[in-house]
Amino acid sequence: MVLIEGVTLMNDYTPRPEDKFSFGIWTVGWQGVDVFGPATRAPMPAERAVRKLAELGAYGVNFHDNDVFAFEATPAEREERVGAFRKALDETGLVVTTATTNLFSHPIFKDGAFTSNDRDVRRFALRKVMDNIDLAASLGAQIYVAWGGREGAESGAAKDVKAALDRYKEAFDVLGSYVLDQGYDLRFAIEPKPNEPRGDILLPTIGHALAFIAELEHPELVGLNPEVGHEEMAGLNYAHGLAQALWHGKLFHIDLNGQHGPRYDQDLRFGAGNTRGAFWVVDLIDSSDYDGPVHFDFKPPRTEDDKGVWASAAANMRNWLILREKVRAFRADPDVIEALAQARVPELAQPTLAPGEDWRSVRDFTPDIDALAARGAAFEHLDQLALEHLYGTR
Repeated sequence: MVLIEGVTLMNDYTPRPEDKFSFGIWTVGWQGVDVFGPATRAPMPAERAVRKLAELGAYGVNFHDNDVFAFEATPAEREERVGAFRKALDETGLVVTTATTNLFSHPIFKDGAFTSNDRDVRRFALRKVMDNIDLAASLGAQIYVAWGGREGAESGAAKDVKAALDRYKEAFDVLGSYVLDQGYDLRFAIEPKPNEPRGDILLPTIGHALAFIAELEHPELVGLNPEVGHEEMAGLNYAHGLAQALWHGKLFHIDLNGQHGPRYDQDLRFGAGNTRGAFWVVDLIDSSDYDGPVHFDFKPPRTEDDKGVWASAAANMRNWLILREKVRAFRADPDVIEALAQARVPELAQPTLAPGEDWRSVRDFTPDIDALAARGAAFEHLDQLALEHLYGTR
């Protein structure tokens, strides 16, 4: 137990439904396959993932169509697999928070789905997504994630990028119309990523995706699903990206994991990579009006057996709760409150121009320039306090 000026913080890291922790079925179900070696774990039926995640205290799940049934499944096989998935959801009480479509694994999508040079591939991709939107809506999902992992190129001549963006827009316009015509309560969330598996992926960052959304026929239906690893692969600040998405009213969903800087997509458990960055992510979300799932898109390393899979999954939720406790202690600390004031952080919320002022009010404004230039920002002390809370010494 921690006491800070009347604030009691209990070291209880038990997940609760109000935490809205969710997992992709593909996370715990990942078999450990990589480009250098085959699977180290057996396949996991979607219903087993649901039941085990419920035991750990999860709130919900996200799924690709082919997490539940095989790409080649017959209609009867599809129904059997979906039925088993539904039964597990009903019996455990887990909700389907989000859904998505696998448009990257099958060889048909080797040059992308919505932006493939082959028109027939693009048409099939739209059909595949609409099929799974129907399933997602029937399961109660309200967010439909769109990760364009194969929408890109490795060479300059292979892809007319302007035409590809036309086709990308066309796909979202068609799917938006489909959702509206069917009366589904469903919105789309674009998940940016700079590279991998393609050499360069279209809509690589939050900023690219925001600009793209503004050009759509139904921009109100489309927002963002930023992922820790994807932004940090590009050397970007994930918390800053989330803040901008919130500022635009476009943060529909979040994908959390761990990443060690600009390298391949590591998908470590949340908090296991850039821990300092994770602290500020929790700080931002905990103080924002974001009310969506706290979703983990990680991969248990291929070194782990089945027991290790669930230890890794549980650690995501535990790390979020640990960091949330530290964030709240940081914000409640009187020394931090004073340091924030010394650093003039609250002053930034004050408009530069007072009510009734315009450009004329500052046209000839001349402060004491030498004094302002000599004045320190007091950021180092503030940042050190944050680190001491993170390190557990305060």
